[in-house]
Amino acid sequence: MHPYYYDQRPWQEPPTRPDPPPRRRGRGRIVVCFVCFLALIGGITAAILLLDESPRWSLSVRLPQWEQEEQRQWPAQPTDTPQQTAPQLPRAALGDGTVLQLYAQPEGEGLSYQQIYQDNVQSIVSVRAYLEGQQSLGTGVICDEKGYIITNAHVIEGSSRVDVVLWDESVYSTLLVGQDVQTDLAVLKIEAEGLRPAVFGDSAQLEVGDTALAIGNPLGEELRGTMTDGIISAINRDVAVDGRTMTLIQTTAALNSGNSGGALINQYGQVVGITNLKMYSYYDTVEGLGFAIPSTTVKAVVDELIASGHVNGRPTIGILGYTVTADMAREAGTPTGVKVDQVQEGSDAWGKLEAGDVIVQAQGEPVEDMEQLQALKNSMQAGQALALQVWRQGEYLEITVTLVESWQLEE
Repeated sequence: MHPYYYDQRPWQEPPTRPDPPPRRRGRGRIVVCFVCFLALIGGITAAILLLDESPRWSLSVRLPQWEQEEQRQWPAQPTDTPQQTAPQLPRAALGDGTVLQLYAQPEGEGLSYQQIYQDNVQSIVSVRAYLEGQQSLGTGVICDEKGYIITNAHVIEGSSRVDVVLWDESVYSTLLVGQDVQTDLAVLKIEAEGLRPAVFGDSAQLEVGDTALAIGNPLGEELRGTMTDGIISAINRDVAVDGRTMTLIQTTAALNSGNSGGALINQYGQVVGITNLKMYSYYDTVEGLGFAIPSTTVKAVVDELIASGHVNGRPTIGILGYTVTADMAREAGTPTGVKVDQVQEGSDAWGKLEAGDVIVQAQGEPVEDMEQLQALKNSMQAGQALALQVWRQGEYLEITVTLVESWQLEE
C-alpha cells in the first residue's frame, strides 16, 4: 500500500529464479518471492513487491531489489520513510469542518448484489493522474457532496495534474486536499453539484466470512464500474511495506490493476474499506489475496487531511535502510544493525548519515534490527534528538539527528 507507490515504474521482465541459499540445520525455511500489484492503477505500469513468508505467517511486503550479487541476493527491507516525489498539485482550502461519517451496520437481511451496485456505482469515479511523460489510472470514492473524493496516495504520486471522471462521463479537474503516504490515502476535491456520496460503514463490525464486494476500474477506464464479489477473509491483517506496517482488511473479492482507491462494500451497501493492494507471484499460484484500508483508518486520516492537509504525530529519521543479519554481516565485513540505503533530503539526517552506514546503537541501546529502531523512533516525538552510533568504513561515529514529521518530507 511508496512510498506506497510504485505504480508508475516501467514494467520489468520477471527475474531469473535465484539459486536457493544453503540449508541450515534444523527446521528448513522456505522463502517465497512474492510480487505485489500495489496500486492496482492502470495497465501502464505495475510495481513489484516481494512477499516474505516467515514461520510466524506474518506478511512482509517490500520493493524488489533485483540487482545480481556475486553469491546470493539479500532482501533490502526499508526501515523508515522512503524518498518520494511529492505531487505538485494545486491545493484546496482546508478546515471547512467536514468529517467522514461512519454508520453502524443495519439489522436484518443484507441487500441484493444488484441493489448494492445501483446504490454505489454513481459514487465511484475514475482518477487520471498525469505525470511527466505518462498517465496513471486509478479509482476514487466520493465521500461528501461538497466534492471530496478519497483515493490512494500512490495513485497520484508525482502528479502535476489529476482529473476525475464521474459516472455520467463528465470530467473535472481536482485540487489536492492532502495525502498520507503511510496509510496510502489521499483526498481530492472537485467543484461539482449533484454528487452522490457513498455511505461509509464501520469496519470494526466486520467478521471473517462477511460478504465483500469491490467496485472499481480494473485495467483502466474501459472496464470502469466493475463489481466483483467475495468474502472478508481476514481482518486486522498486518502487511509490512517499506518499513511501515499497514493493518488491512483481507478479501477474496477480485482486485486488479486500476482498482486502487476503489470501494470495498459490505452486504448492506456500506463502504467499509478503500482497496489498495493485491498479491501475486511469478513462481506460484496466488488467488484471492486482496487488501483494503479499513474505514476506521480512512475516517481518522481523511478527517485530519481535510482539517490540516496532513497527519501529525509521525516522527521520522528520514532514511531508507534494512536489517543486517549475522550472516550478511559476515559476508560484508560489517557489524550487525540497520544499514542505511538512502538519506532523504530535507531531514536532519541529510549530511550526517550516509548510504552504507550501519546503525549499531540508538539512545545507547544496541540496534538488532529495523523493527527495534522503528519502535524506538515511534516512541519519540518530532523535534526530539536521537543519538546514534554508526559504523562507517571501519570506524564508529557518534551522530545525533533530530526527528521530523513525516509529512514535512512528503511535501
